[in-house]
Formats: sequence, C-alpha cells, structure tokens
Amino acid sequence: MKFPRLLIALATLALVAGCSRIIPPSEGPTAIGPNAISLGVRAGPRLSSLNLRSVDASNALDAFAASCPVVRQREDVSGLTRPADWVVPCEAASLWPRTQATDFFRRYFTAAVVGDGQGFATGYFEPQIAGVRSRRAGYDVPVYGVPQDLERCWRDDIAQSERTGRAPLSRRTPDGRCVPYYTRAEIDGGALAGRGLEIGWAADPVEVFFLQIQGSGQLIGPDGEVLRIGYAGQNGHSYTGIGALMRQRGLIGPGTGYATSMQGIMQYLRDRPAEGRAIMEENESWVFFQVLSGPNAAIGPLGSIGVPVTAENSVAVDPDYVPYGAPVWLDLDRDEADGLWVAQDTGGAITGPNRFDTFWGAGPRAREVAGGMSGRGSALVLLPQDAARRLGLNGQDQ
Repeated sequence: MKFPRLLIALATLALVAGCSRIIPPSEGPTAIGPNAISLGVRAGPRLSSLNLRSVDASNALDAFAASCPVVRQREDVSGLTRPADWVVPCEAASLWPRTQATDFFRRYFTAAVVGDGQGFATGYFEPQIAGVRSRRAGYDVPVYGVPQDLERCWRDDIAQSERTGRAPLSRRTPDGRCVPYYTRAEIDGGALAGRGLEIGWAADPVEVFFLQIQGSGQLIGPDGEVLRIGYAGQNGHSYTGIGALMRQRGLIGPGTGYATSMQGIMQYLRDRPAEGRAIMEENESWVFFQVLSGPNAAIGPLGSIGVPVTAENSVAVDPDYVPYGAPVWLDLDRDEADGLWVAQDTGGAITGPNRFDTFWGAGPRAREVAGGMSGRGSALVLLPQDAARRLGLNGQDQ
C-alpha cells in the first residue's frame, strides 16, 4: 500500500477518511517535532511486566522476520535506530523457536515511549468486492491501472519560489503544458474511458470508492475467480474524508438513521445514488491499481516497505516516529487491538507520534472490526538493544 489508508477520528471516519491509504486524521495525537528523536524518547516498562501472549508473540516474530531484509538496509528517519542495530535480532529471528517467541522479544528488545506515549489506533482491511477481469453485464464500474500521461511536472500555477522537493503528480496536454491531473469527478465522467486502462470491472461504485481508501483488495467474480489488486498510483489531488463532511452536515449520526461508521456511510451513499456520487466526488483523490501476481499475491497485500501485511500482525505507522520493522505494543480501550504489532506499512492519514492503523485482513469480520476501530490508550515502540543502549534507555530485559 503505498499511501494506505485511513481514517478519521471516529471509526468511520477512520475508514472514510483511510495502507499507504489516504486520509487525513481529524483527531488523535499531533506531531510536535519532526521525528521521534526531536520529540523525545524515554524508557518504557520492562517487557517482562507486559502480558505478552505466546501466540501473539509467535505471529509477531514471523512478521518481524519478514521485515528484516528491509530494516537491515533502510535508513530510519525517526532517528531511533541504525541499520546495524537490527543485525543481531534479525539473525536470531530466523532460527528462534516460535514456541518461545516471548523470550525472543524480552531478550533482544527494550520498550521505549515516544513523546507522551498516548496512542490512537484505527483499522484497515482488504476489501473483497464483486468484480471481474473483463466487462460484462452488471459489472460496469472500471478499476483503472496507472495512465501513461500521469507524470510529475511543475505547473504554471506553482510559483518558482514554491518549487521545492518533487514536482506534483500532473499531466501533459498535447501542446506540452503541465496541468493538474483529472479529478475524481472528471474520471467518473469518462476522462479515462476508452484508453484500455481497465484492469478490472466492479459491480458497485461505492465499494470501489472504499477500495481506493484501503489501497488494495480482491475482485471476486460470480464464478469464484479472485483477482488481487494493489495500489499503483494516485492522481495527485488531495484526499478529503467524506465521513467528516457527512457528519458536519448532519447526514450521519444520532437521529439520522445512519451510523457514523463505514457501514453507515456506505448505506447512505447507496440509498441516495445521485447525492452519494456528488459526495464521493468531493474527494478529488483517485487511486490506480495493479494486478498482483506471484508468491506474494497468495499471501496478502504489500505494505509500503514491500513486505506482505498479515492480519492482526501488521500495523501502519508514521515512519518519522516509528522505525519500519519495529514491534509495537498497544494497550487500548479496544481490547481486540491489544498486544504486539509490527510496523510494516504507512498511510496518508497516519501522521504524528503514536498514531497507528491496525490491519485486520479480509472478509466480513475484518471489515466489521476495521470499520469500527477507534482505540485510545498507551503505546510502546520496541527497539533493538544496541539502539536502546545508544539512546541511554534500559538494557536487556533479563
């Protein structure tokens, strides 16, 4: 998921607003420093004092081991770790008995508190929606791959003094001018039709909208064929969380008949197709997909570090505050999200310290839990011992 997803403050607003998803948060901790080091880090409790469950630790160890090829080479922008810090735990992870996984984390990691340690977690999932490879009756909503005219270039409306970093995603006109790429409304209106960009066709435009929020998913055909697709690009327009808009306008919430959850929002959009389309088009962002194939496609969608994310093990983080590959301990007012997670993804809404997006997999339960996930409590980042010693935190938990 390269941008995945998530959510706005309330559960819904969590999902509506978005793996690598795309949603700006309306609540939750806000950044008060450019990264974890500048914000401040202190030692957390000894891991032996935490209620590490054996199965939870075993699954987290598998997820951690899968991240090792990346974390041993990738620069950690949080300032908490260096690639060399991961060598010892990663070498041990490949051979460590999964039945003794709790001992692994206690031996090789130290708990750290970033900032105030007050965590806010939402949830995301892998949608399974009705869809097919080739258009047929009842499947008329296109799922687009990346257009060839999507490129980064500096538009005339951007002053020279503002042209820093990468140029925005835009498009070239036939005369060579750089202009904004098509908005959601323009794409809905047919701006990309007839160009052979369709990698699949879906039955429900509302499901496709939420598929884009999640950043990956599965198209399930009437014959049972499964086409797994993943995030491939975005049109360069900013994301607007429609859940927040609908709540502010009194369209969802108490007394409206529609819950402030993903499910309630989807029902409202379906009950009022024309109004629903207009609301969805207020979010000008559009996500392009690619068909996933090979071994990873059978495991699950890819997180932003190129490692498959796994249900109830993987969590999206802001890498400025949590190193990729780091185990994370959550103790929230939503008990189903308590325990060990591994940082393997990020999302446009996942910004600031102690902001997390928990991955719940695919299927009805995943949709239900992720769509209603909005938990608050304490959060710990588990750091390799070498990093902890360098930072002056407590040493090995033994």
